Amino acid sequence: MKTPLRRDAAIGPEPHWNPYWSGIGLGLVLLLSFVVLGTGLGASGGLARAAATVCDGIAPGCFEDHPYAASWFDGSSPLLHYLVSMGAGVLLGGLLSAWIAGRMRVRVERGPRIGRNGRLLLALCGGVLVGFASRMAGGCTSGQALSGGALLLPGSWAFTAAVFAGGFAVAPFFRKEWEA
Repeated sequence: MKTPLRRDAAIGPEPHWNPYWSGIGLGLVLLLSFVVLGTGLGASGGLARAAATVCDGIAPGCFEDHPYAASWFDGSSPLLHYLVSMGAGVLLGGLLSAWIAGRMRVRVERGPRIGRNGRLLLALCGGVLVGFASRMAGGCTSGQALSGGALLLPGSWAFTAAVFAGGFAVAPFFRKEWEA
């Protein structure tokens, strides 16, 4: 029987959290976010603010008249926003989770038919595409699908349907890279 993801026999099986308990945990975090912050989860907004801060450090004042990001630089640092703190918490939480599960090692997960550099190039291209698209859509999957979906926003449900449809449409083109 083929497995969709081959594991290196030297590493052994990796422990994963139960997806049902993980989903319940994510739902509770989302609920807590609405109760404590008055708003939902999001990731792309924090990354966009961090990237804008780096760009402004390289070319000071480049966002003064920018219609999208100018308001981020009015009065205080764009990094003093809850989405930036949330992103840092996700990063630290992911590192802690990997460490506790014994999965903390540097490696490039890939299928048998693609090299390391090809996998990294695909990941970079996919990341840039998703990052751009999330800003164009007004949020990423956590902001649109989870938070907006929980609020029953029609646009968020349309976004979620489009994400799944797009994923199913392109999967056949990339599945061959993972199959033995």
